[in-house]
Amino acid sequence: MRLRAALSAKAVATAFILVAGFGFCLAVNLPGHLSYDSVIQLVEARTAAYAGWHPPFMSWLLGLTDALVPGTSLFVILNLGLFFASLLSLLWLVAKPSWLAAVVAVLLVLTPQVLLYQGIVWKDVLFANESVAAFVCLALAFHPPSGRSKRKALRGGSGRALFSASSPKFAAQISTLLREGRSFALIAASLLFFLCAALTRQNGMVLLPVGAIALGIIASRHTTPRWKEGGLYALTALVAALLLFTAANVALGWRLVRETGSIRQIRLLEAYDLIGALTLQPDYRISEIDKTAPALARELRGDGVRLYSPEREDPIAASQKLQDTLANTGSVNDLLANAWRDLIFHHPLLYLRIRGDVFRWVFLTPDLQMCLPVFDGVSGPPEEMAELGLVEREDDRDDALTAYASAFIGTPLLSHAAFAFLAVIELILLWFRRRSADIAIGAMLVGALTFTASFFVISIACDYRYLYFLDLSALTGLFYVSLDPRSFWPIRADVSKKQ
Repeated sequence: MRLRAALSAKAVATAFILVAGFGFCLAVNLPGHLSYDSVIQLVEARTAAYAGWHPPFMSWLLGLTDALVPGTSLFVILNLGLFFASLLSLLWLVAKPSWLAAVVAVLLVLTPQVLLYQGIVWKDVLFANESVAAFVCLALAFHPPSGRSKRKALRGGSGRALFSASSPKFAAQISTLLREGRSFALIAASLLFFLCAALTRQNGMVLLPVGAIALGIIASRHTTPRWKEGGLYALTALVAALLLFTAANVALGWRLVRETGSIRQIRLLEAYDLIGALTLQPDYRISEIDKTAPALARELRGDGVRLYSPEREDPIAASQKLQDTLANTGSVNDLLANAWRDLIFHHPLLYLRIRGDVFRWVFLTPDLQMCLPVFDGVSGPPEEMAELGLVEREDDRDDALTAYASAFIGTPLLSHAAFAFLAVIELILLWFRRRSADIAIGAMLVGALTFTASFFVISIACDYRYLYFLDLSALTGLFYVSLDPRSFWPIRADVSKKQ
């Protein structure tokens, strides 16, 4: 029955569009677009020495693909393939997909987020694809092979089998595990993708509890006793993910040649917020720094305030005098951390004003051109480019992609706020239907909104790519909803059946 449904004309047409879209995206993007960050990460991939500014996981992945096929072509193919495979997998969740799904698939492929961004070698794109794949695997994990949304209770509790191998019912539990091998394989795949996402982006860890909770809720609908077993699923997944995350970070950390990027980024964030406070309130006192590091205090009030901008910290980072003063100040990490905590806890309204203005830029992008919404070609630092044997590239194909994507500037298709609104609408629809797969896709949207909210605290620039996962999750949710739109109006569907 499921195979016949998968081979229906609507499903075949939608699958064909997605496969053709995958090929088209490869044709217009290979061997990929590389920015400054991409070039640095490719150098790290070939030397296996990580400078620490970016999480080393993507550089490590680039090293694997580069060893097989020199360059970034294989990486782009696999990364792009991961996203399109996730979309194709969603077809198995619906017995009879609608023609609307085929239309949405065409439109989705033509968005800048897919047609251009999927060809850029950025950790933001990799993170988004890994995250979408993680939630799609979760949606498939407990889906009945017949396609019917019926509850199947697992007597004895497969979740408990992971903890109580000495149970008298162990043999029965093993039998249950074997019967549910498909579900556990998909849960394991989901866990792997969640782990990769957390390793790819610094704040990607916010998805781990979201995914674990979603797994627990879905599992509780298919196991007995419900909430006890669901809780065990969630706890097992979260603990396993955190242990694997720690182990992977330790292993990759052996290759770091500088202090971890997170330490430097936190220091930059603290300085950025303190300068923001001095900009908004010139008489603001940073007493500990004023007393123990007067040279640093002068630079924060001098070059710092002069160069401060809520849309990005680049001018501050480019001030050699300020950066040298930071580097030459003893115990600078402690000084900045103490002053930053003082700002948060003793001047919370001022802190919220600073953060609110910065977040407004990254989320609402009031001047989108300042937030670099379009990138293509190859460019990077000359020394690293020469080391890699790369040359600057901006050919006719790149110019055509730039012109195409730039045409959407000022429209909802390049607006994080519009995609956040779309995600909320999708969440409402999924909440009313509440199939098991709906919970997973809804969790993806919640995860994207939570990930977006984390930038209220950490953002130091408004680059459009930072919230790429929000856009991509909303587009994926739209495709999922379009697969079976009639089911969101069950009363009307029942009436039509009676008639």
